[in-house]
Amino acid sequence: MDVPQGSLSLRHYGASHGSHAHEHFQVLLGLDGVLDLEVQGRGRRIAAGQGCVIAPGDHHDFESREGSRCIVLDTPHAAWARCAYDPARTAQALALGHYLAHALQQRGSLAQHYGPALLLEAWQPLPQAVPPARHQRPIHWEQLATWTQQRLHEPLSVAQLAAQVFLSPTQFAARCRRETGLSVMHWLRRQRLALALQLRGRGMGVAATALHCGYRSPSALTAALRRQSGESIQ
Repeated sequence: MDVPQGSLSLRHYGASHGSHAHEHFQVLLGLDGVLDLEVQGRGRRIAAGQGCVIAPGDHHDFESREGSRCIVLDTPHAAWARCAYDPARTAQALALGHYLAHALQQRGSLAQHYGPALLLEAWQPLPQAVPPARHQRPIHWEQLATWTQQRLHEPLSVAQLAAQVFLSPTQFAARCRRETGLSVMHWLRRQRLALALQLRGRGMGVAATALHCGYRSPSALTAALRRQSGESIQ
């Protein structure tokens, strides 16, 4: 198993020893007490469960008036460059820190080997929660087509069609495009033409069929039927 390499230690902090810097990342996790920290001239206070990631080359100084214990990781692992000061999982990190503090004192413990990877995991940003998929009421297209064909002699709008399936016009237009591959107006023309073909097949005259299906004129119906015939031949 590949794990981030580094050196773990349990350190006790008290009076300041002066500013210094390292060529590697230094990660601190507070266990108890309060540690006052200054990194590149900026102050920070580390209490239990809080932490700090000090980048290579950053000058820093520590001081704790009442005494502080911290788990310290010295590591060259580049992944720490993407980690914020405090661990993302504070409670888990503190529990892990106390465990490591105990394990580091035990002979044969694997804390030194696996501890750096576990600390990095506790520090990594939490994954973004995926919003639950919204349940969408199904559109019964055949039922909607029947309702539509019964009213083609009337002007029909996208809003009227959308209201039949309890959607906004925008939502209905998007669902129509996604589920039928057609725009709403194209779908409506399909219903108009389908009804016209049925009525003509039953022997209804062109003028009556045009009126019943909402065509502007008998010639508009004739043109639509001619286009349909041409598309069928191709």
